Amino acid sequence: MDKLISMLGHDGCRGVMRSPGGKTIVFRRRGVVDLFDAVTSHPDLTQGASVADKVIGLGAAFLLVKGGVAEVYAEVISQPAVSKLQDAGISLSYGKTVEHIINREGTGICPVEQLTSTAQSADEAWKLIKEFIKRNS
Repeated sequence: MDKLISMLGHDGCRGVMRSPGGKTIVFRRRGVVDLFDAVTSHPDLTQGASVADKVIGLGAAFLLVKGGVAEVYAEVISQPAVSKLQDAGISLSYGKTVEHIINREGTGICPVEQLTSTAQSADEAWKLIKEFIKRNS
C-alpha cells in the first residue's frame, strides 16, 4: 500500500488500484469515472485489490464495495464513505475525514455523494452513477 500511496499526485495520478496479481490501474480523471470504468470493465482486477485515492466520497465507496476491493487508503474521505467501507469489512486507512465531499465549485455537497446518499446497495449506487456519467459526458 505504501507504494500506491507514494504514487498519488505524481504524473497526474489521482488514484491507483493494484490487483492481487500485481496489475496496476492509474486513475487520472476527476471524480469517479476511472473507478467506475475499472469496476465495470475489469471486475477480475478489482476483486481483492488495494486502492489509494486522493478523495473518496460515498459514491466511490459504493463502487469500491461493488468491486470487491480488500484495502483502501484515502487522503480525504467523507464520513458516509468511512461507514460504508467499514460496514463492508474493507480494510481502511486515511489522512483526513470530512462530513461530506464538497463539489468542485466549493458551493455544496459533491453531486455523486448527494446522488448516492439514499442508495440501499452497491448495485443501486452503480446504476445511479452510470446514469450520472452518461448525462455528464
